[in-house]
Amino acid sequence: MIPGPRNLITDVPGLLVGNAQDDALKSGATVLTAADPFTASVHVMGGAPGTRETDLLAPDKSVSRVDAIVLSGGSAFGLDACSGVADALRAQHRGFEVGNVVVPIVPGAILFDLLNGGDKTWAENPYRALGRRAFEGVSDQFDLGTSGAGTGALAAMHKGGLGSASFVMENGVTVGALVAANPLGSVTTPGDRHFWAAPFEMGDEFGGLGPDTSTGLGRSMTSRKATAMRPTEPDKGNTTIAIVATDAALSKSQCKRLAVAAHDGIARAIVPAHTPGDGDLVFGVSTGNHQLSEGELGLLGHVASICLARAIARAVFLAVPALGDLLPCWSDLHDLS
Repeated sequence: MIPGPRNLITDVPGLLVGNAQDDALKSGATVLTAADPFTASVHVMGGAPGTRETDLLAPDKSVSRVDAIVLSGGSAFGLDACSGVADALRAQHRGFEVGNVVVPIVPGAILFDLLNGGDKTWAENPYRALGRRAFEGVSDQFDLGTSGAGTGALAAMHKGGLGSASFVMENGVTVGALVAANPLGSVTTPGDRHFWAAPFEMGDEFGGLGPDTSTGLGRSMTSRKATAMRPTEPDKGNTTIAIVATDAALSKSQCKRLAVAAHDGIARAIVPAHTPGDGDLVFGVSTGNHQLSEGELGLLGHVASICLARAIARAVFLAVPALGDLLPCWSDLHDLS
């Protein structure tokens, strides 16, 4: 089992990703789409999610495929990025057909980045335009770190960001993850150097420093983010939102199970995770026709969780500094040269 050629979710054949951001706003949007509609479901484990069109992704709901999925900053305002994507899809006459009407199906999720130091004094919601711009720029190559929905993200101790990773399994199935990491918890152990996800790292994709060999880890709740955001309530302004995808042939209910299993990756990469103030959410996506046995389906979920853990660490590792940042980047604190 090795990373795909790009080590991105777009190693899953057919998937494309686009980013758009506003550096003054310190926020942005990320879109995942494909030439054809794809099967999707979702699982929420955080206590404070912000979503659009996620109810229809339940296995018992009638719409079986979607046209795009949006991850965005902006809290509730950011849900309008989905409208921008829907506008662009409608212009291409893409969507769910109802008589002579075509309705694009665009689920989405948001993270809270309204108090990150960016200029939020807009007169008109900027996220609709950001969503459309992200969709119009989709490609199989895209930037990580301080980009798209991860532009203004913050973790407990460092800037957050946008991350991605992939695996090609021995049976030829590809699995990928895409994440905007803005958690209450930390992605590093005490001391800031080692990533919680280090046991799952491939090569030196997030520094190659290996696991922390200390014992008694996980007890510290130190947070630069909490200090920087006082006197507000930092435990209510978080969220890690992600997509895991595969070219295995999955039903909607199997996509749901894929999303459930992938949440293990959040818990492996962020401590603490799934708190009442996080809106932690994972979409599960299937694009292909590789048939899997029941045993292989279980392995698929495990692989997705490892991909997501790696993607979260990469999101923070690849973040870059910008004017007005509240928190340091991981790279500001550690010289690997």
